[in-house]
Amino acid sequence: MHVPEGRRRMLTLILLRHAKSSWSDPSLADFDRPLAARGETAAPRMGRHMRRMGIRPDHIVCSPARRTRETLALVMPELQPPVPSIVFDEAIYEAPASRLLERLVGEPAKRRAVMMVGHNPGLQELILELAAPARSGSYAEVASKFPTAALAVIEFDATTWSAIGQTPGRITHLMTPRRLDDTSDRES
Repeated sequence: MHVPEGRRRMLTLILLRHAKSSWSDPSLADFDRPLAARGETAAPRMGRHMRRMGIRPDHIVCSPARRTRETLALVMPELQPPVPSIVFDEAIYEAPASRLLERLVGEPAKRRAVMMVGHNPGLQELILELAAPARSGSYAEVASKFPTAALAVIEFDATTWSAIGQTPGRITHLMTPRRLDDTSDRES
């Protein structure tokens, strides 16, 4: 993510919930469920939105579940170069917020913008744990629901990932596929 001169000391956490998955084959294990048609449409739309907003991670930590890998594969071609480093980490598959936070605090400080692609309820709980509470706005919206393919960006006044969680971050961007404007989505 391009960081303006005055904000280089901040860390940015980008959280993306996997897109809508399919339940059409009951014989599949949860880990192996693919995206549904709706998810296959929503994921690249969210990637285009990220590009338009200048949201670009330095590093991506993704659950290795099929639906998260497919979501990331559809988002990646839409992002601005350079291509971020990617790690598939089994520890974040359906992990609670505490385990997601443990994973994040170990990130090196040189990674200023880290994206995590994962699952609920862990992602939603992590946002509520790390962001400053508010009765209205993005915090209240996330507290109510963090739907599939939703994107949240939290900024921290911190220089190391080990410091996040000690001081609340700010939700600086929240988007859901339903809120994306169809006409702006068609723009290149």
